[in-house]
Amino acid sequence: MNVVTKTITMGDGREITIETGKLAKQADGSVVVRMGNTMLLATVCAAKDATPGTDFMPLSVEYKEKYGAAGRFPGGFTRREGRASDYEILIARLIDRALRPLFPDDFHAEVFVNVNLISADGVDMPDGLAGLAASAALAVSDIPFHGPISEVRIGRVNGEYLVNPTFAQKEEADLDIIVAATADNIMMVEGEMKEVSEAELLEAIRIAHEAIKIQCQAQVELMEEVGKTEKRTYSHEENDEELKQDIHTKTYDKVYAVAASCNADKHSRIENFEAVKAEYIASLEPEVAEEKKDLINRYYHAVEKEAMRRSILDEGKRLDGRKTTEIRHIWSEIDYLPGAHGSAVFTRGETQSLTTVTLGTKMDEKIIDEALIKSKDRFLLHYNFPPFSTGEAKPQRGVGRREIGHGNLAYRALKPMIPTDYPYVVRVVSDILESNGSSSMATVCAGTLALMDAGVQIKKPVSGIAMGLISENKGQNYAILSDILGDEDHLGDMDFKVTGTRDGITATQMDIKVDGLSFEILENALNQAKAGRMHILDKIQETISEPRADLKPHAPRIVVMFIPKDLIGAVIGPGGKIIQNIQAETGAVVSIEEIGEQGRVEIASANKESLDAAVAKIRGIVAIPEVGETYNAKVKSIMPYGAFVEFMPGKEGLLHISELKWERVETMDQAGLKEGEMIEVKLLDIDEKTGKFKLSHKALLPRPPREERPPREPRG
Repeated sequence: MNVVTKTITMGDGREITIETGKLAKQADGSVVVRMGNTMLLATVCAAKDATPGTDFMPLSVEYKEKYGAAGRFPGGFTRREGRASDYEILIARLIDRALRPLFPDDFHAEVFVNVNLISADGVDMPDGLAGLAASAALAVSDIPFHGPISEVRIGRVNGEYLVNPTFAQKEEADLDIIVAATADNIMMVEGEMKEVSEAELLEAIRIAHEAIKIQCQAQVELMEEVGKTEKRTYSHEENDEELKQDIHTKTYDKVYAVAASCNADKHSRIENFEAVKAEYIASLEPEVAEEKKDLINRYYHAVEKEAMRRSILDEGKRLDGRKTTEIRHIWSEIDYLPGAHGSAVFTRGETQSLTTVTLGTKMDEKIIDEALIKSKDRFLLHYNFPPFSTGEAKPQRGVGRREIGHGNLAYRALKPMIPTDYPYVVRVVSDILESNGSSSMATVCAGTLALMDAGVQIKKPVSGIAMGLISENKGQNYAILSDILGDEDHLGDMDFKVTGTRDGITATQMDIKVDGLSFEILENALNQAKAGRMHILDKIQETISEPRADLKPHAPRIVVMFIPKDLIGAVIGPGGKIIQNIQAETGAVVSIEEIGEQGRVEIASANKESLDAAVAKIRGIVAIPEVGETYNAKVKSIMPYGAFVEFMPGKEGLLHISELKWERVETMDQAGLKEGEMIEVKLLDIDEKTGKFKLSHKALLPRPPREERPPREPRG
């Protein structure tokens, strides 16, 4: 067994070790990455050859957190790990987006990357090590890869930037991003912030890159020690240079004319591009056209990309005729769906989101039960991308990874704006009805509108914009594009999305596909994005300037009360009897949870009457009876010696026969009281030992005058 280990010392003294040669040796590459007691096993396997007809990079990335790593059992009946959670999918996407651009363009063999959390103590966060583990596994393999890369998490706590913060530190951070990079270039940025400036975000990226450079160098040294500097040879593409040149010569000018025609209609533009290709194919012999079909498609796509890029760089002409800083036409509408608690339509160009807001109670919380995280979420955002949004005729399946990723970005953008300790569980659902660029940013804008329409008192409105970049000569000549189209996303060298309020950034997602992108270009792009965000915010606030003062009439009403911890049992009652009776009698939904030394009681109802009734009952239970106070009591049962009455919810006492009237009452029949009758009583005393209540009705009645007695004769 030839075990090789490299150690990386971090600035705060913690160490990261990369070990290979001990586990999973039959994989093409495998490593164990460890920091503290957190350990990740990363493996990579690649097919020996490409599947015929494959003209893309078939990369599959899986991230899995084993429950046993943290000493826990999985949930469910089978008590075993099931399909990937949203969180695991999001981490897998981060790894994928960092790795994919660095495989050779002509490498088409299937590659499978698996990263498993195999040990954890809940202190160090494993997701900040996942990209490093995946890249290190590739480094010790013979799979062609233009790396290495690494990923680090950056958090800012009290103004200090921390590399790979702990779980506890992350909770206090006002900036939380994951950055992926090679030793030379930033590849990907994703994260959330609490209204930070563009300069603060750039500083975080710079700090991340310095840490990544060290981690990349360690991987290079590891690769050299295991003797994997030479990668496998491959031949996955058939090429025909003569055909490639012929297509370029005969179609480029026509394609350029379509690209520079400033046609704002996406489908019309696609048809015009397809017409040029169809014309070229028609000029060929049918046998040649069929034989070379795949090559023709690939070479023609390259011509399209070149023509569109040159039109923008040379003439400043975007596909739809806009200037580089220009935002497409925006229109929006609120209160579109009368049945929803809040709704909005947001349309920007050919991208449209129909978004709803639903307000719920504690019972609607999302339960998060993962290997390292067990919590609840009171803000939910779901993003749906049906095929008809792009005019595709295909069935709609379940939620895909792309939808989870885009929804998470919008979730991060809006979550910081939900009021602190908001009593409602909030669900935002964005259905994309049209798509041509940046549907996730349309979701952010529509979500802001729908939240304000619902009467959710968000701290500030949020907008989002998708930006693009086309560059050449390592950034010497470039164009930054505001509010990119779908086609501009595919042909560009960078696309990034930025969301925020007027006061700062709340979330971002960057994917960079080109070498040598300077921080100066990044800074210019972020500043141009800010101008676009402000324009979109203006449009949002033209539709609705601030949240509605009140909820919609059909939205649930919620009252939150805090009661002493020792009174929680009194509200719930034996076997839940009292709380169930309250819900049955009032129609309200009551839930209780213990928070520290208090009980948090949440009462929800669709109408004010039932809400008030439930609140009154609970207040009665938790209220402390006061000696000397008068109460309106209900007769619960009649006994020979008096009546038991309920003078406060859940509190009963004996009204003794002697305390009914000033006159002597011989029997309860003579008193005339009946079960269910109401009677006023005064609380005279509470027995210190037994806690029993001494009640009186006669104390509330006028005392009859005393009979005058004849004067006594003087004693002799």
